[in-house]
Amino acid sequence: MSYLFPTYKRWEVEPAHAKGSYITGVDGKVYLDFTSGIGVCNLGHCHPEVEQAVVEQLKKFWHVSNLFPQSIQEKAAKLLVEASGLDLVFFANSGAEANEAAIKLARKATGRSKVISFTNSFHGRTFGSMAATGQDKIKQGFGPMLETFTHLPFNDTESLLQEIGKDTAAVILEVIQGEGGIHAADVDFLANIQKACKETGALVIIDEIQTGVGRTGKPFAFQHFNLKPDIITVAKGLGSGFPIGAVIGKGNLQDAFGPGSHGSTFGGNPMAVSAAIATMELIFEGAFLNESASMGEYLFEQITTKLGELDGVKEVRGLGLMLGIEISANIAEVLSTLRSKGLIALPAGENVIRLLPPLNITKAEVDQAVDLLEKTLSHITSATV
Repeated sequence: MSYLFPTYKRWEVEPAHAKGSYITGVDGKVYLDFTSGIGVCNLGHCHPEVEQAVVEQLKKFWHVSNLFPQSIQEKAAKLLVEASGLDLVFFANSGAEANEAAIKLARKATGRSKVISFTNSFHGRTFGSMAATGQDKIKQGFGPMLETFTHLPFNDTESLLQEIGKDTAAVILEVIQGEGGIHAADVDFLANIQKACKETGALVIIDEIQTGVGRTGKPFAFQHFNLKPDIITVAKGLGSGFPIGAVIGKGNLQDAFGPGSHGSTFGGNPMAVSAAIATMELIFEGAFLNESASMGEYLFEQITTKLGELDGVKEVRGLGLMLGIEISANIAEVLSTLRSKGLIALPAGENVIRLLPPLNITKAEVDQAVDLLEKTLSHITSATV
């Protein structure tokens, strides 16, 4: 009997401890973790410098409330501002909270209510972020969604130009859809979003919950595409496992989020913020990002070379260390087999193996993962064709 609501299809692996790129189960078996806690532990598990920062803060204070000025919040906000090119930060506890805040900010700043999103997107499971999400399966059973959200086909400029107008508060999108199957936006599509928003006065919200904090080889994924968003949301990899999210916005939005307009009891908690500072100081350093991007290229090259010609492997796609392998075999069976062999990976979209290894993954660990993928997919896909 479990005392927990059955909201998760849990795996057969129970962690005993984790370090770096590996998780050790309670049975003593060691697993190579290519999930990073779903894109959270971007420095691997229990990174010593993050641990040290949290322990130091633990000895000072754990919580005092946001009525007190806290210099560590200012330090973390400055790191986000410098990395993003925007101006102001609001701290939340998660990606869903960050997206809720971003939607509120856009609606209040523009005085409009319509928000455009895209099919196969994922923005969270609270009512506002769920309404923004372009996947029906996320919404089933919860009754009518919040109004004024419109979902358009991803990468369809014509539909966007027909729908956007003077009543549009914002367009919210992931430049690479994570939960939707690792699908990247077209460069021209993104340019047209930027242009249309500028012409209509709508704001551009980039959801960097999964793609941010170095995951694609740059601080934020939008920086690959010459975009200048008004608002960015970030979470997951920001705190190396400590719950934290953030909204980063342009300075001209300041008046819309004045005293009393929004808040959070735990947002910007000093424990989480201390972890975020240590995480960003490591990841946003140029040499680290360059090495991570290089390792992403190596992983992509190895996968396409060794798996690309296998029966049942339909496509390999992604950017940096955020990759998807679309297969024709049953995804649940493949992932279960991989775990039995010692590799933990994720699903995404329809029959896509999603790989989100730590950003400081080694070449030897990449080789180990690709070898396990090749052996597993060679066996399973040949048995299904």
